[in-house]
Amino acid sequence: MKSVLVTGASGYIGRHVTGELIRRGYSVCASDIRHDEANPEAAYTDIDIFSGDPDIYERLGRPDALVHLAWEQGFVHSAPVHMERLSAHYAFLKNMAEGGLKEICVMGSMHEVGFFEGAVSADTPCDPLSLYGVSKNALRQAMFIEAERLGFSLYWLRGFYIYGDDARASSIFAKITQAAADGKKEFPFTTGRNKYDFIEVGEFARQIVSAATQGLRGVKSPVTGIINVCSGKAVTLAEQVEAFIRERGFDIRLEYGAFPDRVYDSREIWGDDGLIREVLAEDRGL
Repeated sequence: MKSVLVTGASGYIGRHVTGELIRRGYSVCASDIRHDEANPEAAYTDIDIFSGDPDIYERLGRPDALVHLAWEQGFVHSAPVHMERLSAHYAFLKNMAEGGLKEICVMGSMHEVGFFEGAVSADTPCDPLSLYGVSKNALRQAMFIEAERLGFSLYWLRGFYIYGDDARASSIFAKITQAAADGKKEFPFTTGRNKYDFIEVGEFARQIVSAATQGLRGVKSPVTGIINVCSGKAVTLAEQVEAFIRERGFDIRLEYGAFPDRVYDSREIWGDDGLIREVLAEDRGL
């Protein structure tokens, strides 16, 4: 049985990725600072992955692959912790690779790109406009250098906007869910005109696992590098949120224009899904 280390395994995305890996028959070593809602079929470790230990790969049992999802305050793009912890993420990934790990998957973000109009591809230039985007972009650049030096397969999975399992998230959908539960009838909102790429969290996890396990499945020509995990289409924020409210039967109305749109948010941006479609077409384990 192939083993996969999942960091951030108790997080919003991590729970779904862990469950999908187990469903497909992989052994999961789960790492997180908290173990609440832990998957009983995963083996949780208390080893500090950010200790800087050069032997971290051995200490973690030499997993066959890594899915690195751990990240603090991912929904607070201006938080200083993104830059303060960047070196710790780099050291962990570098030490895992130097220890012998050959399959490394890291969660990226559309916010690496910055302000851009249209379909984001692997070749789209990056000019991030938030501390979160800057730190993710820097880590990606560093890991491409290390992949070339050490010869491991790097899957940099660039995420866009995620919904589903909303009670556990920190997204706009989670906030609306909480507001409805609190009996509120109005929800302060932006103009809602910007168009984004939205994907349901279960499908998001399926795409992550399919990409991350290519090497474990013996794919002859795996798709590596930047891979957009996305729907491949743009929908206005208003349309997506209004549909969300209808589907859940919430008695709540959006108060358009209560908040300004963020200055660094693109008016229309989505992921080019060509590469992830190649990955999914090959994956017989779906």
